[in-house]
Amino acid sequence: MQLGTAVAAPGELATGWLDVTDLPTGTPERLPVLVAEGEPDGPELWVTAAIHGNEVTGLAVAQDLLTDDLPGEIRGTVVCLPTLNPAGLRRTTRTSYYDDEDPNRYFPDPDAERSRPPSVQQLIDERIYEAFADSADALVDLHTAHVGSMPFLIRDRVLYGESETRSDSDRSRDYRTEAEARELAGELESLIEAFGMPIVNEYAAEEYTEQSLQRSTAGAALNNAGIPAFTAELGGHEVVDESVREAAVTGVRNVMCELGVLPGDPDPDAVGPDAPVEYPVKRAVHPHTDTPGIARHRATAGDAVEAGDVIAEILTPHGEHKATVETDHDGYVLGRMHGVAAYENDALASMAVRDDGDLVVPRSEE
Repeated sequence: MQLGTAVAAPGELATGWLDVTDLPTGTPERLPVLVAEGEPDGPELWVTAAIHGNEVTGLAVAQDLLTDDLPGEIRGTVVCLPTLNPAGLRRTTRTSYYDDEDPNRYFPDPDAERSRPPSVQQLIDERIYEAFADSADALVDLHTAHVGSMPFLIRDRVLYGESETRSDSDRSRDYRTEAEARELAGELESLIEAFGMPIVNEYAAEEYTEQSLQRSTAGAALNNAGIPAFTAELGGHEVVDESVREAAVTGVRNVMCELGVLPGDPDPDAVGPDAPVEYPVKRAVHPHTDTPGIARHRATAGDAVEAGDVIAEILTPHGEHKATVETDHDGYVLGRMHGVAAYENDALASMAVRDDGDLVVPRSEE
């Protein structure tokens, strides 16, 4: 197995670099690469992290996952890119400084249209995609979430049908029948359940594409390349959460067991925590406040709530009560938004709310 300058022979762990663009200062922008190659043939698992440069617990998990002993344990290959965004990592910021937009929204999408040449960040994402799209059997993308967030896993909905840009004569890989989509969703479910953290379905289909999440690392891997892929949100950002880091290493090894890379059965009970509710949930940026002021949160990450429960109060700068903000949904709190200064219609929290929708949906209403 070779990726960039990392070349692993059977039974070896190799490290190296993947050049993704050249900088104006004359040096390449390169991503660190680790490749563990087992002696027996087997599946290929990719683990990516820190495409948001301040989401560092995932970086630590990726570093700790590929040990010198791993090649002797596995069959097949584990490929790890500990940071997909070195420019953001250098500044401890979510974005790169190439165009200061979300780097996790530029992976290939068959329906994406553009009249201008691709940006540097889009070119980088396309080159990363090309590296895994034709060989990976599964992909786990490691992130962190909001302030004080609990750890959880995001399961994208699987899209089927023709892309709007597909010609009648071109049955390319972006085309998927409903039966193929349900098979892919089943493969994804077995891997994400093996990890062992609460599962939160991605936004409903309309909001999913509205937010370009089909162009995220996991979204493009799943819905364009047809690779079972999911996102692990490993607590809050900017500092490594050691308890979550340790649990996530076990979680990824559970995925290896389920995929057949490691021997034995996964043990999701060794990871935790359990989901606060038993019904299916999806991600929601909720609730919002229509009253500006200073937000004082009354619910914390992991709290189960019912519609009508108070999530926060809005105060004046002097501490006088202005408004109460309630949730419209049953579910639980994942984490709160950064800061306490709230403007009109600002979101105050990220929640997991009851989800009765299908996990397999048409690519378009047509």
